[in-house]
Amino acid sequence: MNKTLLVVRHEFLQVVKKTSFVVLTLLFPLIGFLGIGIYQIAQNIGGSSDADNPLIGYVDEFGGFEGYTTQGDITFVPYETRDGATRALLADDIDEYFVIPGDYVSRGLIPRYTMEKELEVSGTTQWAMRVFLQSNLLEGQTAREIADRVKSPMWLQNFLLDEEGNIASEQGGFAAFLAPMVFGFLLVMSIGMTSGFLLQGLGEEKENRIMEVLLSSVSTRQLLTGKVLGLGAAGLLQVIIWLASVMVLTRLTSETVGGELAGIQIPDNMMILGILYFVLGYLFFAVMQAGVGAIGSNAKESQQMSVFFILPAILPFYIFIIFLRENPDHVLSTIMTMFPLTAPMTVFLRLGLSEIPAWELVLSICLMIVSIVGGLWFSAKVFRVFVLMYGKSPNLREIVRYLREA
Repeated sequence: MNKTLLVVRHEFLQVVKKTSFVVLTLLFPLIGFLGIGIYQIAQNIGGSSDADNPLIGYVDEFGGFEGYTTQGDITFVPYETRDGATRALLADDIDEYFVIPGDYVSRGLIPRYTMEKELEVSGTTQWAMRVFLQSNLLEGQTAREIADRVKSPMWLQNFLLDEEGNIASEQGGFAAFLAPMVFGFLLVMSIGMTSGFLLQGLGEEKENRIMEVLLSSVSTRQLLTGKVLGLGAAGLLQVIIWLASVMVLTRLTSETVGGELAGIQIPDNMMILGILYFVLGYLFFAVMQAGVGAIGSNAKESQQMSVFFILPAILPFYIFIIFLRENPDHVLSTIMTMFPLTAPMTVFLRLGLSEIPAWELVLSICLMIVSIVGGLWFSAKVFRVFVLMYGKSPNLREIVRYLREA
């Protein structure tokens, strides 16, 4: 037991001292706090200076667009001709201009002219132009209240009810989905990185013949157990730091940025599930990576083989964005919740979109435990057979034959 603890301590210290581990662990919280700080500085600078009041010129070739020239902070300046508006734009008297052509009512086409390249037209500009056009078109055509309602036909409020018919405390939406999604990514990243350290270490020790020295002092069981637990402890430390950062950053973002992000929510069980699924996910990935590391002839080859485990782990994100975003309780979500490779990220994506039935979580956890036990048995057998084999990696037929003979 003392030898196993020595391996645990050695592997833990080796990982937490790595520059890549330290940088990646601290990078996410630093980026988050830095982003909030930059946003606050930008807001303060913007608030301390004179507010921008864009001037947008327009040429009314249709006739009748004379009123409502102030919309929010934007002022619309009329010009008689396109040439006059162009000269004003070139002289920086206006920021841009548009033309209301004579056939506007039949076609609805509005040419717009600007001096700056744009990825897309500002939403504020589009809103101001739309209200300006609507207000002038509806002037005198109907009652003022009706005209105002036509311009803003509805403000939609959505309410999620619980099983008792009361308004639920967690209302869902993008803000509720954001925190679990971000942490799901970080969780899978930590699992992949930590188990990757195990894979890389085994490959390098095998390639450099250090493995022979190690196995002269400890058994394969002690070595494998120590490596898995030591690296797992380092990964768990990383996950706890990230999870605490997500909770702090979520609260700061909700209070500082506001808007759509004001309703960011953290599910009550996210802390417990985060730690639980890291432990289970890491143990499953680690024991499988240990088997791959024992089979590969060098670190590079082992890492190439590990792609078969890493890709399924991130696959749920793309499936949810493309297919399951509007139907999170689809049977495919349940299947991915049960499948050990996809379970960690799937659970957190579903947390932000819908309620996960308790039986699904229990069954998912049980299946992961069974997979870990089976993977540990398989990896231990592979480890004993292949860890001291050098040269050409065995093919699938040779692997099956060696395992049967072991």
